[in-house]
Amino acid sequence: MPQAPTTQTEITEHIAACLQLAILLEVNAPKPGNIHKNANFHKTNYEHFLASAVAIAPSLKIAAAKGIQLAEEKIRPNQTGIGNIIKNATKRINHWQHGGNTLLGTTILLTPIATAAGKTLKQNNEKLDLKKLRKNIRIITTNTTSEDAVAVYEAIEIAKPGGLNKTTRFDATNPLSKKEILKTHTTLYDIFKISAKYDSIANEWINNYPITFNIGYETLRKELKAKNNLNHAIIQTFLKILAQTPDTLIARKNGIEKAKQISQQAKHILKLGGLNTKQGKKAITKLDHTLRDKKNKLNPGTTADLITATLALHILKGYRP
Repeated sequence: MPQAPTTQTEITEHIAACLQLAILLEVNAPKPGNIHKNANFHKTNYEHFLASAVAIAPSLKIAAAKGIQLAEEKIRPNQTGIGNIIKNATKRINHWQHGGNTLLGTTILLTPIATAAGKTLKQNNEKLDLKKLRKNIRIITTNTTSEDAVAVYEAIEIAKPGGLNKTTRFDATNPLSKKEILKTHTTLYDIFKISAKYDSIANEWINNYPITFNIGYETLRKELKAKNNLNHAIIQTFLKILAQTPDTLIARKNGIEKAKQISQQAKHILKLGGLNTKQGKKAITKLDHTLRDKKNKLNPGTTADLITATLALHILKGYRP
């Protein structure tokens, strides 16, 4: 058993490696409707995600280092610069691959986890305590600034994610929104509070990662214990999250009713037994065909982001494939 990381370099490298591995394991699993090693989209493929996982490393190390500084009380919680970390990660990802938006949602989810993990491991450099990690995530997400919000809007401009709809205020597609954010001192947390009702990633920030911790982590842990097969566990967890939470990327592109229909299909598959039965496997294959339309409008990408965050918790906790 390797020794727990203790120095700043050891801690930041450890956290970055854990979260990079989460990205790689997520994209490797053959989840219905998503990119994996045997299924690509028209403009985005498996290799683009591999390159993105490499590109994000420096930003994850910076986020973890900010967490260490928090633990040492060298900075205050609103001085992490989390928005710029997300923006710079997005820049790096775009520089290293030409497949478009691969990890924006994942980056937004993983950055607070990386920062909180830095703080948690610095405070207690033995096995990571998930309760302490979650408490520290809450500290980080609730202590953002208007500058953080502007930086994330700039990250959105860089990544150009699909399915962005216009909003009545602080519209991410409106260049004037950034000025309004600064003028009104609206924080990134405030922005996500507005969008939480129609975006699961924003909802994770606002409600302290309920899907990741309560559904994702617990389901993946049970599935791994039952079968000791990672891809099996990932797919079953993916279906569980999708069944309980309509994918908000699908909802933005097709409407909430379509997203709910897909969730009902996932729920039906789980009732059939999922990967544990022949009927369940056939139903998964059928769902995969349904979700793979030519324009990728039915890609459950938000659910994939949540799987990555779930895997991040497991790997930080000590899981190794």
